[in-house]
Amino acid sequence: MQNRRTFLSRFAGLAVAAPFMETPQGRALLRLVDESRLRPADELVTDERFWYQIKQAYTVSPSIMNLNNGGVCPQPRVVQEAVERYNRLSNEAPSYYMWQILDQGREPLRAQLAELAGCSKDELAINRNASEALETIIFGLRLQAGDEVVLTKQDYPNMIQAWKQREKRDGIVLKWISFDFPIEDAALITRRFADAFTPRTKVVHITHVINWMGQVLPARDIAREARKRGIEVLVDAAHSFAHIDYKIPDLDCDYWGTSLHKWLCAPFGSGLLYVRKEKIRNLYPLFGAPDPESEDIRKFESLGTRSFAIEQAIGQAVHFHRMIGAELKQKRLQYLKNYWAERVQKLPGVQVKTSLRPEFACALALVAVEGKTPAEVQGFLFREFKIHTVAIEWENIKGVRITPNVYTTTDDLDVLVRAFREMVG
Repeated sequence: MQNRRTFLSRFAGLAVAAPFMETPQGRALLRLVDESRLRPADELVTDERFWYQIKQAYTVSPSIMNLNNGGVCPQPRVVQEAVERYNRLSNEAPSYYMWQILDQGREPLRAQLAELAGCSKDELAINRNASEALETIIFGLRLQAGDEVVLTKQDYPNMIQAWKQREKRDGIVLKWISFDFPIEDAALITRRFADAFTPRTKVVHITHVINWMGQVLPARDIAREARKRGIEVLVDAAHSFAHIDYKIPDLDCDYWGTSLHKWLCAPFGSGLLYVRKEKIRNLYPLFGAPDPESEDIRKFESLGTRSFAIEQAIGQAVHFHRMIGAELKQKRLQYLKNYWAERVQKLPGVQVKTSLRPEFACALALVAVEGKTPAEVQGFLFREFKIHTVAIEWENIKGVRITPNVYTTTDDLDVLVRAFREMVG
């Protein structure tokens, strides 16, 4: 009974916050999720009736199957409606409703995000995407000529370019690691990072989930090796937050950034920055602040005018994520990835280039077809079956990335498997 009360008190806001939750579909979804609290996650993972109801909360196209959630995720209807509602309110009298009304919602939102992330609210800054969060760190660190930064050639391009700019501008030294993924040996990955550390290494850049093909790196193990040597730890969590079930302190990092419009399904153009409390003072903000050496995390939010509609609607995405539950969400995403990958890898000439083990990958996976370029595979899937994916060619990674989400059903993935059968048959 206590669990049910907790559920109702936590998510009642969904019903009053957006018209969709007051419709028969919305009420059916809340009832179904409420009933699911009494069932184990492993049982719900394969309950297609449950996930079909989750799908009804989205407005995804019925004619195009979106399997490119690795780029940006669609928002549930409650989030879309919140953005529209706050935007209409803002336009009634912008300087009043934006600065005197909606701006007051940032601190409650910060507290919600802190609870989700498992850290202090005074260590989180709300911004626009992972690139902004991570570049705040990259350009704000007090590095000198000759200081070394360890990173990989499989990191995200925006971050690589930011580090190269610091290299050119400040004379820091970039030490590159290159991996042949997938790798199902956490100790091996950790050792490769540790072997690159020297007495001059000041920072290690860790991409928690490789966006190209879904490899999960042992971020905590790498961080602990770095911290033994006094090396600061930066984690690119663009594809891990609200995708994998963890809290920021679990990673033992100093700095962390993510995009909330990815796996949290928050409004487009929303992100989050974490800085360990004792590190805030010495990290310069990306945009000018009244006191750049302040110990207040809010110095990283000096963005000028921003969309309060986007920012405040993040709260609806947090509620929706909690409604499903982090553990159940991760297990469902892993189940969906393995559902299609186990079937297509049995086809002649098809190779899945992502681990099927849950500790090394979740929703994102890369697939290649012998004799076909990634662009040809992507083109066939969309032309013949209207399945939207993305061709990947980056460093030594080549294939088509396929990424389902919580609104994806096994019926959808059966179509994907049939498409591959026709492609190679």
